[in-house]
Amino acid sequence: QRFESAMLHTKPRHFALVFSLPIFFLKLHTESAEADSPTTGNKAYLFFLKRMRLFLYQNGGDFMSATILAIANQKGGVGKTTTTANLGIGLARTGKRVLLIDADPQASLTISLGYANPDNFPVTLTQLLQVTAQIGTPRPGEGILHHAEGVDLLPSNIELCSMEMTLINVLSRETTMKRLLEPMKKQYDYILIDCMPSLGQLTINALAAADSVIIPVQAQYLSLKGLEQLYDTCRKIRTQINPDLKIEGILPTMVDNRTNYAREVTAKLRENYGSGMKVFQTEIPHSVRAAETSAEGKSIFAHDPKGKVAAAYEQFTREVLAVEKQRAKNAVGLAR
Repeated sequence: QRFESAMLHTKPRHFALVFSLPIFFLKLHTESAEADSPTTGNKAYLFFLKRMRLFLYQNGGDFMSATILAIANQKGGVGKTTTTANLGIGLARTGKRVLLIDADPQASLTISLGYANPDNFPVTLTQLLQVTAQIGTPRPGEGILHHAEGVDLLPSNIELCSMEMTLINVLSRETTMKRLLEPMKKQYDYILIDCMPSLGQLTINALAAADSVIIPVQAQYLSLKGLEQLYDTCRKIRTQINPDLKIEGILPTMVDNRTNYAREVTAKLRENYGSGMKVFQTEIPHSVRAAETSAEGKSIFAHDPKGKVAAAYEQFTREVLAVEKQRAKNAVGLAR
């Protein structure tokens, strides 16, 4: 209670330092308690985290801000939508609050999550972008759907095609999506954007709003050739629009390790790009079961929970969480 009182008078830029102190003492207390009772020590730690989350929420969430991940590759058919859905639901399974955004007019993410008729939705990403482009503010929660597997979804439909032309005439057009997502960041731990297979205005908007980008790459030669163009686009956005944009990593997808070709392409990917950017250790295997999830309207965790693709996405989720945990640790270290 004393700590909560002190936090009310703490400036946001000092939060990482102040928050790290009770965690340090709690760790000592927890280790001492675990010597007598592991259950007691664990309960103390979980109680503290829950109390802090409640405190931050009740006080306006000034210190809470979602990590925004754009799932992007201008080449189609590399597993962007499948990765967005399964990573998002994988994060939700660990207790994270997740918003998925369908930024593709084909509405593949919306359909794959079981919403078979996206054209019937009165409010989608299109309407919210239009309001934001006109310097308006959408109503909180407007257009957001709640999926049975614990994630929220901001859907799209074919109307999103019109935004490519609309954004051309908008001032600060590259940051329209960033302005839309800003008030939503306090409500979620992660926001995942499923980008369309192009480098048009919508993808640039997604990259301008994102903290980092995940690049799914199919284990094929032509997929590797497109990486240079996407990397160049990210570099330009980092220079001109979003200096904080990072490449979270490259995710090999649809890998069929039974063939020499797939193994060679994956090895070349790690050899050519592994030194300059992270290539995730996880490789998503090729599987018919993964393709079936779109028709079922479920994640791979619900459709085939014991399969190899579910195991791969669970491992990938842990990798993403580990990256974010390391960044948070580094931020606390800088604040000391």
